[in-house]
Amino acid sequence: MRTLVIMRHAKAESSAPTDYERQLTERGHADAVAAGKWLAEQGVVPDYALVSAADRTTQTWEDVAVAASWDLTLAEYDQGLYAAGTSTALDLVRGVDDGISTVMVIGHNPTAFSLVQLLDDGEGDDEAGNELALGFPTAAVAVLTYDGDWSELDEAEASVTAFHVGRA
Repeated sequence: MRTLVIMRHAKAESSAPTDYERQLTERGHADAVAAGKWLAEQGVVPDYALVSAADRTTQTWEDVAVAASWDLTLAEYDQGLYAAGTSTALDLVRGVDDGISTVMVIGHNPTAFSLVQLLDDGEGDDEAGNELALGFPTAAVAVLTYDGDWSELDEAEASVTAFHVGRA
């Protein structure tokens, strides 16, 4: 069984010289830490993290990883994930080596939420599914399980087993 964690970056500043350079707010840092602590409590430990190279997503990863006591070097910062649509994000996950059992993806909306919706088979945790139906705000984290090779992951083939919105 494989685990896929999909997270939307934490709360960021509303403006910066470019959208790519937007930084996390103080609340964003605190929420990312809260999400990392929650993931650690769930026993989630990624073997690999695919993170958008935008400033707010890299900062989210760093805060989550430190709070969860994970190795920061697990992350690959991907410039393409910044502007990726759902199908491109799914292709990036499909490209993960099958020797990896737990993957974390930190990206942006609407792609992060769309990816969770696309992959969810509706057979996971009812409470998590109900919470997820309300949206995917900043610092939202969905944990999905999947039984198969990453290269074969497709629509409605994973189950949402947990959902959390990091809030300090």
